[in-house]
Amino acid sequence: MTTKKSKIIVAPLNWGLGHASRCVPIINALISNNFTPIIASDGQSLLFLQQEFPHLESLELPSYQITYSKNLKLKLVFQLPKIWNTFKSEKKVIKEYIDINNDVVGIISDNRFGVFNPTIPCVYITHQVNVLSGFTTFLTSFIHKKIIKKFDECWVPDNSKSEFSGKLSITNKIINLKYIGVLSRFKKQEIKKEIDVLVLLSGPEPNRTLLEKKLISTFKNDERSIVFVLGKVEKHQKKWKEKKCIFYNYVLSEKLEKIINSSEIVVCRSGYSSIMDLAVLQKNVFFIPTNYQSEQEYLAQYLELNKAAPFSYIESFSEEKLEKLKNYTGLEANQTQIDTSLFGLFECKRKL
Repeated sequence: MTTKKSKIIVAPLNWGLGHASRCVPIINALISNNFTPIIASDGQSLLFLQQEFPHLESLELPSYQITYSKNLKLKLVFQLPKIWNTFKSEKKVIKEYIDINNDVVGIISDNRFGVFNPTIPCVYITHQVNVLSGFTTFLTSFIHKKIIKKFDECWVPDNSKSEFSGKLSITNKIINLKYIGVLSRFKKQEIKKEIDVLVLLSGPEPNRTLLEKKLISTFKNDERSIVFVLGKVEKHQKKWKEKKCIFYNYVLSEKLEKIINSSEIVVCRSGYSSIMDLAVLQKNVFFIPTNYQSEQEYLAQYLELNKAAPFSYIESFSEEKLEKLKNYTGLEANQTQIDTSLFGLFECKRKL
């Protein structure tokens, strides 16, 4: 007679693929420790994890459908009513699922505010305890910390010195904070470098497409080996060639790990999940932060200041700027090792 495994809901925010991709090692660790992860998300993040883990049950959550504009902060203010309604809706979906599934013993939410239930242990994952928003940073950080305190624990994917996230994760105000080390689905491999420049695209539209068009135009006449991974998750993976550039619409973890390991240089956004992945793979990387996204702009500036990686804004980027990489050390971190004692939290009984 087999023992029924306890379920843990793992719910990443659908904002690019970074939140979903960094949940991959957590899902694998849960499986290795005899838990049954339940994938909960929406849009491309849900589709990505469904393709990574086709044998796992999944739960579709309401979409926040956050859209960008030049003034991101102002745009977010106008979207607050929609965000609030989505928060309430996803909280209701989670409650209904837990009510009819008595074997759910915990929740791991990656930046989804409403994926929370007071009857079971709940974990919140974020590297951005402090939410940068210009002159409103104090207010946005205060609100975020209030949200974090609802959860039993907050897991920060960095070391205790905040080596990669810098001031984003430094705080003395939250007692339930645990630094769990970098989260990456990848492992470094010593293989032949066959790709001169690898372009990794990700993030919400329209900025993903704007960068795609810019970089295709920049490298279209380049004689080097150039590979684009567009970060467009679709039902079927595709590969094609235009002039001397090779394109993939998206690539799942095992193949992408090999592609990145075989590259000399990586060009991508300065999203935090990308930073962790490239640090574990010890890559030389050139960052192009999303304009007006304070977090990415800060991370790019922070890593350049520490002589780890240079950056440029999209308007001024050119292939000649890659020469600056000679003056930087590159990113470096140890392979992800999740401390399984973290899962001891889920041994608690349900609260009445």
